[in-house]
Amino acid sequence: MAVDLQGRAAAITGASSGIGEAVALSLSRAGAAVALAARREERIAALAGRIAEEGGRALALPTDVADEDQARAFIAHAYEHLGRLDILVNNAGVMLLGPVEGADTDHWRRMVDVNVYGLLYCTHAALPVMREQGGGHVVNVSSVAGRHAHLGSAVYNLTKFGVNGFSEALRQEALHSNIRVTVIEPGFVDTELAGHNELELVRQGVERMREQIGEVLTAEDIAEAITYAVTRPERVSVNEVLVRPTRQQR
Repeated sequence: MAVDLQGRAAAITGASSGIGEAVALSLSRAGAAVALAARREERIAALAGRIAEEGGRALALPTDVADEDQARAFIAHAYEHLGRLDILVNNAGVMLLGPVEGADTDHWRRMVDVNVYGLLYCTHAALPVMREQGGGHVVNVSSVAGRHAHLGSAVYNLTKFGVNGFSEALRQEALHSNIRVTVIEPGFVDTELAGHNELELVRQGVERMREQIGEVLTAEDIAEAITYAVTRPERVSVNEVLVRPTRQQR
């Protein structure tokens, strides 16, 4: 099937590396103009430059989506500069693992602020824009951790189970505005996400899991799944995509 997003515009959070960066490149190569949000200004500026060199159009907007005003400004500026907003990819995320007892509660707040509130703020700002232009597509990047809970990831599980529940409820609400909703649930992906963890026990556990799996997913694998979902005919809504490495058990 043809992959063509000419004339479309996409806003992508967490675009400075990993899945967000790969999605920005994939959607741009399919013809979309892209707005890039992340806290690391130099990274998204470099990505915007790379996209421009490839003949695409990209806008770098330094943003901390956990800040409601910044999240709303990102959506507003993306729409203002790109002229429309067809796709929102809520990809920004933080994964800080460890036991509940003795945890640094600042880590909890950061995960909830980014993984939940950041997604909510951006979505809330984008929905009226999409409705007024006749439709759109919201893609929420969740995780296999939104399906299966594991010891040591209780609060991360909480945020991703929340993303999954929110996505399905939003799908039912937004379909009346011709807005599609897709939740993507990656398994083990080779990105910077695991590097956020400071506990040595957690780092060791992540490495053991990588060794058990062998070949893990790449960010490009997830970007391809997202690109597939957003390029289906309007009558087709891909609601949920679970993607694991072949040898990942859970």
